[in-house]
Amino acid sequence: MTIELILMATKSNKAIKISQKHLLGIQDLSINDVNLILDESQKFIKLNQSKNKRLNVLNGKTQINLFFEPSTRTQSSFELAGKRLGADVMSMNMGNSAIKKGETLIDTAMTLNAMHPDIIVIRHQDSGACNLLSQKVNCAVLNAGDGRREHPTQALLDALTIKRHKKKISGLEVAILGDVLHSRVARSNIYLLNKLGAKVRVICPPTLLPPNIEDLGVKVFKNLEDGLNNVDIIMVLRIQKERMSGSFVPSEKEFFKFWGLDRKKLNNAKKNALIMHPGPINRGIEIDSDVADDIGRSLILEQVKLGVAIRMSIIEKLIK
Repeated sequence: MTIELILMATKSNKAIKISQKHLLGIQDLSINDVNLILDESQKFIKLNQSKNKRLNVLNGKTQINLFFEPSTRTQSSFELAGKRLGADVMSMNMGNSAIKKGETLIDTAMTLNAMHPDIIVIRHQDSGACNLLSQKVNCAVLNAGDGRREHPTQALLDALTIKRHKKKISGLEVAILGDVLHSRVARSNIYLLNKLGAKVRVICPPTLLPPNIEDLGVKVFKNLEDGLNNVDIIMVLRIQKERMSGSFVPSEKEFFKFWGLDRKKLNNAKKNALIMHPGPINRGIEIDSDVADDIGRSLILEQVKLGVAIRMSIIEKLIK
């Protein structure tokens, strides 16, 4: 698809938007919203592979990125997404902001709102921070991860990755492996995969299992080999040491022995099972390098690539 055809396709869908003003969580999205975002991302995948990667569909629009937590993939992905759509993008260094002088999130929101942005992308260490921000500004708010609660764009890019490689999501057996307790990625993926008809299971030690997680519609396995039996997709989660206030695992070495994904344990899954990870990877703790770098089965770098396209689709649908 040429850049001219991509531009024509973008213009032709000018009036199509998702049903929400903000994207705060997966549960806010309808099936139609999800399918629209996934379908529309296809044109941006083509665009991102072309020589000219820039459109001007958001010319004159302003995007502000507020990242209160460290990020490489998500922050750079959102920045590229906004710029490739033609928006003016400002990524604030929160370490040098007035937050360090005691300014509250609400005061920061009201200050930014006075500058009339069109969208604010926020990552925050506290669950619900994006919801609070959305009540204080006039523009769209996009959740880039809030505490343990949700990371909706990660779930959407994961769904896009699965769909492109498995041609479907409904009916697939998907295993989410690792630190489920502290993972916003796990929660958003559970919501979205169930919405799309997948059969979801979680595999983790009891100390990293959220209470009553079965209520979210998942099966629970406390043995890795049993949990991997007959799965199509394995989503490995990062051990989130920064959110742990106590001792959840005896040691990293012991965690890898019983819960880390290596070649031997992978053999319990289907022969064509694919491996995913939201990054960053703790090699030798949650996943072995041999498995993470397996170009025939690992989709980890594909997730990064598709992250830009899915975020372009979302930003366009929220503010165009």
